[in-house]
Amino acid sequence: MPSPTPAAPTPSWGARLRQAHAWLAPLVLAPLLISALTGVAYRLLRDWGGLSRDQTHPLMVLHEGEWLKPWMGPVGETVYVLLNGLGLLWMLVTGGFLLWERLRRDWRRRGGRGTT
Repeated sequence: MPSPTPAAPTPSWGARLRQAHAWLAPLVLAPLLISALTGVAYRLLRDWGGLSRDQTHPLMVLHEGEWLKPWMGPVGETVYVLLNGLGLLWMLVTGGFLLWERLRRDWRRRGGRGTT
């Protein structure tokens, strides 16, 4: 009779957080890039390019999620902005925590001393 395979150890909460951060990052990346690029382009084209509000409106359609209206109705913009903001906060908080843990771990490896 074969011996049972030992159960895999449960990943630490830090490992689970890292996995969740890595899984969510690709989903959050595109909307954040779209918002950042269209927001900057809008401001630069209005201020330095001399374009009117009507000429730059397509950028705001992308930036604010107005393009979701045909599929989600008037609530589409709100959902887009909410999810975009929550995604950004999630990535900042989890990324900051992971960075903090790495810095703390490295500091402990050095014996709690600064490098000289």
